[in-house]
Amino acid sequence: MQEPNLFDSFSYKGLELKNRIMMSPMCQYSVTNKDGIATDWHYLHYVSRAVGGAGLVMVEMTDVEPDGRISDFDLGLWSDEQIPALKRIVDGIHQHGAKAAIQIAHAGRKAEDAEVPVAPSAIPFDENSKTPKELTTEEVYDLIEKFRKAVKRAVKAGFDVIEIHGAHGYLIHQFHSPLTNKRDDEFGKDLKKFGSEVLKAAKGEIPENTPLFMRISAKEYVDGGYDIHGAIELAKAYKEAGADIFDISSGGEGQIAAWGKPGTHAAYQVPLAREIKKALNVPVIAVGRLDEPILANAVIGTQDADLVAVGRGMLRNPYWALEAAKQLRKDLNTIVPLQYEAGF
Repeated sequence: MQEPNLFDSFSYKGLELKNRIMMSPMCQYSVTNKDGIATDWHYLHYVSRAVGGAGLVMVEMTDVEPDGRISDFDLGLWSDEQIPALKRIVDGIHQHGAKAAIQIAHAGRKAEDAEVPVAPSAIPFDENSKTPKELTTEEVYDLIEKFRKAVKRAVKAGFDVIEIHGAHGYLIHQFHSPLTNKRDDEFGKDLKKFGSEVLKAAKGEIPENTPLFMRISAKEYVDGGYDIHGAIELAKAYKEAGADIFDISSGGEGQIAAWGKPGTHAAYQVPLAREIKKALNVPVIAVGRLDEPILANAVIGTQDADLVAVGRGMLRNPYWALEAAKQLRKDLNTIVPLQYEAGF
């Protein structure tokens, strides 16, 4: 049997991707009226990556309430008024042969522009951050409902994939990390409960053939935080709650941001993806400094991951996937848009 490669198709439930390349969700901070509504910038940004050959284009972290945003310039899905602009993006992505995904989230204590951010416990992110308000149990259940409604709106917008963001020190991560959850209610006694309840709520809103992705930080890199073994236990609970595919990143708590140490070498998170895939026997997405096509192709070929998410590489070049096909000597007649063939 031939080893898989970056330009093989990928199927899961009702999702059919033409290749294994995903544009990683990356905040654009480009909402103009602080209303959470996508702009022409977002449309051009995402649709150009579909033209550029990505199989799956994931829209950035989109928040379930205004104070759940990292900044006031982030996308939101707390209102039906935000659906049409996202539907336009989905339709544009589909028009150019790619599938559309969206990442649903809440920043929790990392909501920089919230007057009073919220969190599982009243612990600030760092000495320069606001002290968050500890959520009451009732407020936690209200937030689960807000996640549910945001997912329902994403389905109305036509997204092919929904991803729940449980990584990088945002709210779900704050609940499942022993560093940031010091509660004594049901959401403190079981650190996995909040994320699990969000996934169950999401699962209830998406069509049966729509995959539900879950992004987790598989390692925290700080004393008292969890390691890959803890991440495997988290992923098991989240799989049981309804997650189909895991998007494997790392970091985000303590003083370690998503771009911080030790994420300085190519493919540094791939071993984490491999371990989750092996332990749970589920498809996984590898992400993190996989901008070189030969390296990205190797991650698929060695079956360490099923999809590769490219971030910085696609910020630099919307046509990263087309250039990868050329470098990997694929049949460009089946990959490059007719209008661009002369360039290849």
